[in-house]
Amino acid sequence: MARLIDRSEKNLVGDRVRELRVRRGMSQQILSNRLETMAIYICRGSISRIEDKSRTVTDIELFGLSQVLGVSISDLFPSNLA
Repeated sequence: MARLIDRSEKNLVGDRVRELRVRRGMSQQILSNRLETMAIYICRGSISRIEDKSRTVTDIELFGLSQVLGVSISDLFPSNLA
């Protein structure tokens, strides 16, 4: 089976997280603060690393990101994976 991402990328959702966050007018710090209200602790620096794909994302973090950004979890993934 082919790898979905190359060795330098650690997640598939970073680009969409950035796109959705910016579209909603949120800074990385605001996103981090809203996740914290759900007891999901991702600091601003980690949001940056998620967005540049240098950090992995857990399933709980995916759930929180989808809730705060107002989309389904599947909407966080690139559409070209189908």
